[in-house]
Amino acid sequence: MRLVIAAFAVLALAASSLLQAVPLENKWRLQFSGNARSDGTLVLAITPSRGEPVTVPIEVAAGTRENMVAKRVVDVLREAIGADYKVERDDGEDVLVKRRLGRDRFNVTVVSNSIRGVRLNLDQE
Repeated sequence: MRLVIAAFAVLALAASSLLQAVPLENKWRLQFSGNARSDGTLVLAITPSRGEPVTVPIEVAAGTRENMVAKRVVDVLREAIGADYKVERDDGEDVLVKRRLGRDRFNVTVVSNSIRGVRLNLDQE
């Protein structure tokens, strides 16, 4: 029994360390490059400092150019998280996600990307 309790304590400490390592920001820039060479899904997780992550799947069709991939991401993210965040395009192929006044800082992560040819770079701002 002591071994089980010790194991849970170690796991809790490790999970706490990982959460502290996750960068929390006011604004994130999602930079898209490349055109979709296949149908696929980009899955993003938006995680506020307090609360549960929101997982957002974004379907993209083959042949979609990088600027239209960014537009698709904006449209889907606005619908999924629009109340707490401002989502807009910048320079055509970039997407800015900003917290609204009084909302928690947050993290953006790529859960998965099955769209061949589309690359995504996340930058903290």
